[in-house]
Amino acid sequence: MGLYNKYLDNLINEFKKLPGIGPKSAKRIVYWLIKQPESEIEKFYLSLKNLIGNIKFCSICFNLSEKEICNICSNQNREKNKICIVEEVSDVAIIESTGQYNGLYHVLGGLLSPIDNIGPEEIKIPQLLYRVKNNNIDEIIIALNPTVEGESTASYIKKIFSQLNIKVTKLAIGLPVGANLEYADEITLSRALSDRKEF
Repeated sequence: MGLYNKYLDNLINEFKKLPGIGPKSAKRIVYWLIKQPESEIEKFYLSLKNLIGNIKFCSICFNLSEKEICNICSNQNREKNKICIVEEVSDVAIIESTGQYNGLYHVLGGLLSPIDNIGPEEIKIPQLLYRVKNNNIDEIIIALNPTVEGESTASYIKKIFSQLNIKVTKLAIGLPVGANLEYADEITLSRALSDRKEF
């Protein structure tokens, strides 16, 4: 039996599943929630519930969307001949915040990791290949985190598209090795985009 009642224990356990939330942080969040007015907890609950029916993955690029096709893929003002490849949906928002890129995206949803049995099929590479083959894509921009997995995934993608004579570029230097796009400031990321080099 838990230290508290089962309802508190259950909620603490759910918060512990979130990235970056350990047991102590989970308890603090639950204690804070308990002190809130019922109306605030109801708003929090409804926000979570709305994720289920109203947020989905774009059927083209796998970014988050309220519709079948996201706002970026359906925007006729975007450059349809460029695809920027990112690891996670959060990376799309980060790159968009720079205002330096007006093309399309493709969210892999992970990186190649043979140790974890994550191959091309698990990270949306076949869907990327289909998009490139069936659209007039001139350039693939690789915007993956400069980690071991990110670099190996980038090399794999480069190998595929060099055989199809598609220009493959990569973010320029300025992002430290082992860093995440999430922690890069907008100026560094803007320069990395605008100064991207052929890979």
